[in-house]
Amino acid sequence: MSDNGQHFVADHVKGLPRSGIRDFFAIVAAMPQAISLGIGEPDFVTPWHIREAAIFALEKGKTSYTDNLGLIRLRREISSYVEDNFGVSYHPETDVLVAVGVSEALDIALRAVLNPGDKVLYHEPCYVSYSPSIVLAHAQPIAVGTSAEDQFGIDPERVEAAWEPGCKVLMLNFPTNPTGGVTERAKLERLAKFAIEKDLLVISDEIYSELTFEGEHTSIASLPGMQERTIFLHGFSKAFAMTGFRIGYACGPQPLIEAMMKVHQYSMLCAPILSQEAAIEALRHGAPAVAKMKEQYHRRRDLIVRRFNEAGLNCHSPKGSFYAFPSIQSTGLDSLTFCKGLLDQQEVAVVPGTAFGPSGAGFVRASFSTSYERILEATDRIERYVEKLSKKA
Repeated sequence: MSDNGQHFVADHVKGLPRSGIRDFFAIVAAMPQAISLGIGEPDFVTPWHIREAAIFALEKGKTSYTDNLGLIRLRREISSYVEDNFGVSYHPETDVLVAVGVSEALDIALRAVLNPGDKVLYHEPCYVSYSPSIVLAHAQPIAVGTSAEDQFGIDPERVEAAWEPGCKVLMLNFPTNPTGGVTERAKLERLAKFAIEKDLLVISDEIYSELTFEGEHTSIASLPGMQERTIFLHGFSKAFAMTGFRIGYACGPQPLIEAMMKVHQYSMLCAPILSQEAAIEALRHGAPAVAKMKEQYHRRRDLIVRRFNEAGLNCHSPKGSFYAFPSIQSTGLDSLTFCKGLLDQQEVAVVPGTAFGPSGAGFVRASFSTSYERILEATDRIERYVEKLSKKA
């Protein structure tokens, strides 16, 4: 009997779970009237001057491939931006690679440095692609749990306790998707010392760094002894509202960027030239728009956190990103059951915390990257849903 080609699928791919976000929002897509607090995408349109740069480039006939590493003009702008904002200096000719989003940058970084059987430490709850990307690189993921008591910041002691022989990489993401967690400089310094002691490469995904609401963002790459053992990942999707342009970048030591470029050139070749032209404009003149969007996210964060707590769903105030991660344990429901019931009864979509790993059990992710008014309406409905659940109990 035919299995429709199932036997051709690679074993390590067969075992991968489908994205918990995408599965859930396949349901949401059939409910256009629902209020979605789900997908992590800015509701702002890309600022006009950035769109205009792409349009002008197209009008000038810029439709070719670029260097595998990306346009040198863009790499120079990236180098300046990273030095000014993160305190790390990279040579644009050799230390910077432009990728198709941070997702590709992460994938090629892992494939470039991992051998089969290597182990990767990462903190959880985390973005849905982290563990699968490690598996796809034929390595072993080792999750380090974070907790609401610590506002989902990483505990260096837990990282040290999770380490085992064969660990080669430590992956970090601050501010964190889905929790909005950040980690203060003192803890990063301890992690840096541990990485040096254990000869770990750090891959640091800092895509939400501009959306840090309290305190200053510190990149681990800027700490003593860390630039030579860190791959710094960043991009344009979140702070610049450029998700559809699919532009990210990696900065790091030349041998590592060269290795990543080899994977990139054989799989993706280069990032789209029109998107690269838009990214140049974003770095040169995008700061005022980023500041305005950040101000709106800050206002929305304060609203959604207050409303969750008023509804009886304990929620810490995320210090970065545009996600709230409230606990739903008071309802007695598991994350998936809560989300399905909320969508069915109140037509509000949030993401089960378990989509981001077992450490997300008992929580849900709610994006506040939608309008203030829609957040007000959504949280009113959530409060009604929780009240009904408490009456049933």
